[in-house]
Amino acid sequence: MHINTQGLVLREVNYKEADKILTVLTAEGGKRTVKARGCRRKGSRLAACAQLLVYSEMTLFEYRDYYTLNEAESLQQFWGVKADVEKLALGSYCAQVLEAVAEEGRSDPELLSLILNTLYALDKLNKPQALVKAAFELRLMCLAGYEPLLDACAVCGVPAPEQPQLSLSEGVLCCGRCRAGAGDGPFLPLEGGTLEAMRHIVYGDPKRLFSVPADGAALACLAEVCERFLTGQLDRGFQTLDFYKQLKAGM
Repeated sequence: MHINTQGLVLREVNYKEADKILTVLTAEGGKRTVKARGCRRKGSRLAACAQLLVYSEMTLFEYRDYYTLNEAESLQQFWGVKADVEKLALGSYCAQVLEAVAEEGRSDPELLSLILNTLYALDKLNKPQALVKAAFELRLMCLAGYEPLLDACAVCGVPAPEQPQLSLSEGVLCCGRCRAGAGDGPFLPLEGGTLEAMRHIVYGDPKRLFSVPADGAALACLAEVCERFLTGQLDRGFQTLDFYKQLKAGM
């Protein structure tokens, strides 16, 4: 059976002499493992589309739950990301995280929209990488079912808590004075405008995801909180994240 879909390559692995095994996030079927036969041969019509972070119109052939890439035409290459090593490393991290969160065969167009918008922001919008990264991480956690509760202190119910803190394990907001009643595990203070920025990401219009009201110390705090919340909830690290941080630190 042939399936026409659009998809973004989240991972590519060389296979045999001229093939690749691709992890593709598709519009109608979620994450799929796809074999691209002969794509590494010179002149292959599949070569351009069988690459990391390429979004394409695809024709897949399904046989006994296996998928083969028959035809493909690229829709977006994100050249601005690929031309910058830091942006490419950040895009690769986003792809690896999304691969970990997405489920095989389960359609989730919001996940695809999120990473496409993130890559577009890196490619075309003049936004700080720390802001794009933090917005992606926190919004992804919401879509994956780990949305933090940020509307009010989880203990006393005050909507504008003094000395606000986030429980990284419980995903709840609390006042500084209420910390003891908000559970165990690590807490991080939400300095400056960090709480406002997080509420914008969690509760705001997805079309304005990267219009986050944060800079300076608030952006630095936002970046730390979102990264630690994601890695804590998923209970794992990412090699692509380590590499990106090494690049930002100057190796």
